[in-house]
Formats: sequence, structure tokens, C-alpha cells
Amino acid sequence: MFVIVGLGNPGKKYELTRHNVGFLVIDRLAEKFNIKVNKIKYKAVIGEGTIGGEKVLLVKPQTYMNLSGETVMSICNYYQLPMENLIVVYDDVDTDFAKLRIRKKGSAGTHNGMRNIIYLLEKDDFPRVRIGIGKSSQMELRDYVLQRFSKDEMIEMNETLDKAAQSVVKIIESGVEIAMNRFNA
Repeated sequence: MFVIVGLGNPGKKYELTRHNVGFLVIDRLAEKFNIKVNKIKYKAVIGEGTIGGEKVLLVKPQTYMNLSGETVMSICNYYQLPMENLIVVYDDVDTDFAKLRIRKKGSAGTHNGMRNIIYLLEKDDFPRVRIGIGKSSQMELRDYVLQRFSKDEMIEMNETLDKAAQSVVKIIESGVEIAMNRFNA
């Protein structure tokens, strides 16, 4: 079984913001594989299905970003999930806009949601798909990540979100190294 967690903030206020690209990738996977993400469990909205012949759990934590680890820890403990079967998808201000970075393990960087996950799991050796949202020199980080994409940005970002969903499928089917070789620019 694989658990795919897309990070974001719940509610209409945060839809289509930079911080919610993880949720958008979960939506794409749900649509492509006909998985209904509509059950409330583990302080999240979840959906169960199959991708690449593997059972998957698609997860959108509802705890708000900074407490995402509560959801992830609950699920990992319940399923006794091996860390290589946890895939976290999230926004990254330290990666260029609309670029994809897949990593096998690593630190949280500047991302508070990932910090909380790593802190509560006491592990950082799980695959992650980072979606570059770039930085703003004119805006506070908090305001920037909660800003919606412009129409032009969304056109470019849609392509990256599709690739991010494809990369998750590749991780499940072929492993993280092959996905890294294929999708990391």
C-alpha cells in the first residue's frame, strides 16, 4: 500500500493558492484513477483506490499546513507503513517556479508542513515531490504562499501539476530513483 499526501490548507479561501499545490495534485490523481476523495478520517479527507496495481490512499490533511504531521503520523502508525511507501507532495519556495524536484529523503527546508511531518515521524527518509512556486522579493513569505496564481502562472503551473501526478505514479510503479531520473530537470 502507498499513502500519497498532498499538503495544503482546507477551505475555499485557500483554493488555488501556491501553498495548495499538493491538494491540486491529489485532485488530479483522484480524477485520473477514479478515486473518490470524500471520506473524513485521520483529520483528513481521504480516498482509497488503485494506482499501478497497488492499493493507495490519497490524503488531503485538514489540520492546516503547520500541523500536517498529525494526519501523516496517524496514518503511518495505523497502517504500519514503511517509509518508502509514503509520498508527500508539496509546494517549495526554494525551487524555481513550475519546476519539479523529487527526492528520496531529506530535510524540510523552509516548509513548516514538512517540518511538522518530520518532527512527528522522527524520520525524513520518505519520498517527496516538491513543486516549485518560486519566491517574491516584494512580499512576506506567508502572504506569498497564500496568494492565488495569476492566470498566466496557472497555465504554466497546470503542466507542472500534471507532471507531478505522473511522477507519483512512476514512484509507485518503478521506484523513486527512476522517477527522479525521469522528472528532475
